[in-house]
Parts: sequence; C-alpha cells; structure tokens
Amino acid sequence: MKFRTEIEPAPARAAIGYGNRILALGSCFAATLSERLSRAKFHISANPSGVLFNPLSIARAIRSYADAGPVCREELFSDGECWRHYAFHGDFSDPDPDEALRRMNAARQAGAEALRGADRVILTFGTAWVFEHDGEVVANCHRQPAAEFVRRRLRVGEIVEAFAQLIEGPLAGKEILLTVSPVRHLADGLAGNSLSKATLRVAAGELSERFETVSYYPAFEILTDDLRDYRFYAEDLVHPAPQAVEYIWERVAADLLSEEARRMLPEVEALVAAAAHRPRHPHGEEHRAFCRQQLQRIAAFPELDFRSEAEYFRRCIEINS
Repeated sequence: MKFRTEIEPAPARAAIGYGNRILALGSCFAATLSERLSRAKFHISANPSGVLFNPLSIARAIRSYADAGPVCREELFSDGECWRHYAFHGDFSDPDPDEALRRMNAARQAGAEALRGADRVILTFGTAWVFEHDGEVVANCHRQPAAEFVRRRLRVGEIVEAFAQLIEGPLAGKEILLTVSPVRHLADGLAGNSLSKATLRVAAGELSERFETVSYYPAFEILTDDLRDYRFYAEDLVHPAPQAVEYIWERVAADLLSEEARRMLPEVEALVAAAAHRPRHPHGEEHRAFCRQQLQRIAAFPELDFRSEAEYFRRCIEINS
C-alpha cells in the first residue's frame, strides 16, 4: 500500500558536475538551492543583483549582465534615507549615492563575469504577479507607496518570448534548468497563488518543449505533490521546512548531478562538516592529528576550492604546536 506519490523526474539532459560553471537566478528558493551547491563546492554564482521573484526581472538581469553597461546615477531614486534601484535588492542601497552605484556596478560586473563563464544556468520562477513603475516591471518595490505601481499578472506568452530571445542570444549554447519555486505567495491569496504558479509552470513547459537546451526540474511538484503535508512547511506556512529542503536537495543530488559528482559529494560534505566541527579539546595532539588528516584529504581535491577549510586546519595546527 502506498501513501504518497513519489515523483520520478526525467533523466537529466545535461548533468551537473564539478567541472561545470553555474549561474543561478531567481527566488529565495533558488538562493537556498544555490547555497547547498556552493557548500558542496560546486562552482556557482547566485543572484549577483539579489533575489529576483518574477521572470521578467530575471530576464532583465540577464540582459544587463550581457550588455554590462554601468548603472547610472539617473536610474537611482532616494526614499529620504537611502538611494535605491528598482532592479536591485535593498542590500545594494546606501545613504551615499556613490556607494550605492559602486555596489550595484560591482554586482553587475560580477553577473557579467558569471554569465560569460557559465555553461549551466538555473532559473527559478517565483511568481507571475508583478508591479510596474512607469511602465516597467520592477524587481523590488522598496516599500514605496502602492499607488506608484500597477500590479498585474504576466501572460504565458510574454514570459516565453522574453526567454526565447535570451536563449537565442546571451544564453545560447548554455544548458538551462528551469524550476518553479515551491514557496507560496499568500499575499496573492490561495487562488491567486495557484493561478500564478500555473502560469509559470505552463511557461516553463513551453520553453522546455521549444528549446533542446532547456529542461524542467519539478521542485515545485516534489513539495506540493510528493511531500504534500503542512509539516513540510516552516511556521509561516509559506517556505519549505528544513526537512523539506533537505529532501529536495537529496533529490537534486540524485537526479541532476553527474555520476562523478555524486561519488565525490559525500567526501566533500564530510570535509566541510569537519571544518565546522568544534572539538572538546582543541589544544590536544589528537585534534592536531585530526587537522593534518583533513589537509591530506583536501589534497585529493586540487580542483575544488577548500581554501577556507585548509586555512582553518593549518591555523589550528600552528596555534597548538
């Protein structure tokens, strides 16, 4: 007797390995997935301009990375406290407009470099509801008065066409993985959230059918249909609970990583965990021997970036010598 429907994604068209360069853009779920890949030492750059929830803001970010033109002072606005930009997260804002521009241009340059070097692009659509300011979709309203914006739902066609132009342009030759965020947008109401997710899912389906380089991964379906229980949501009943995030990560690792990456992953995760471990007797010979052993294990992975972990182990050995 079965009590849940387990989802079996189609085999990955282009598996992710440690030799790949990944650019991930999208919602906070994309940030969570990217953090897990980064912690596992994959080469990934996530949301250089900050979290992006709607597809058109993601598309605008990609165009800005491809063009790599500087952010201009005229694009900023002041809310009386900080200078902000409707295409950037609030973390890039600053009371000094020159500092805000510096942060934003550094982010755009980082995005340009990541896009140039990436052979894998992960895009996570969060919502089809958007806010327009002066006729342009914004990535962040920065808590400005609602009367300054027009709220509407994107059409499937405009999402598809926006990304079709990118796939035939700056994303040409790159393997693209589309996902729909399982994070619920309850401010839209349950009916509005369902309509939004359906719009995103149809757009992702059309893109994956139209382009060979595009595939879809059912992260949304894994949480809403496979797990399908409120205990897999956090207390806000919006975001996935840690247990659900861990389950989705295990599925991603099994479904999307290359055979070699899956073989290396347990050892990589063990090394990261070893560096985070705080011993009961940090000044003893046993801990120094442990650190020397970890450095030997790190030496077996010269292609991965274990600089921070290696520095920690060397420092422990030197301090306790």
